[in-house]
Amino acid sequence: MNAIDMLQAAVVLFVVAAIGGIAMAGIRLLRGRNPPDWVTMVHGLVAAAGLTLVAYAALFADLPSPAGWALLLLLVTAGGGAALNLLWQQRQRPLPVSVVLVHAGLAVVGFVLLVVAAY
Repeated sequence: MNAIDMLQAAVVLFVVAAIGGIAMAGIRLLRGRNPPDWVTMVHGLVAAAGLTLVAYAALFADLPSPAGWALLLLLVTAGGGAALNLLWQQRQRPLPVSVVLVHAGLAVVGFVLLVVAAY
């Protein structure tokens, strides 16, 4: 599998993760409660799989510049997602809307850069 194929596979994984992320944000914003644990775990695992593909491609192939920026932003986004999970979700505290929105915003920018690099 070449690097562009890996980036394109990562795009598909991030689309799946984004669907879960939108559902979780909707639960938090519209219902005022945290999403179920299983949804957060699936979201994180699928996003981590996509991030792993991008990181592997970046380490072992010469990628377009947007892919490097996408990797950086998606790593920061992953850190934010881990913080949301460990500091609020697992402690059964309401997720702070501001942190959820920053997490989502960074994810969108990273995803757009990834799409630019992959296609």
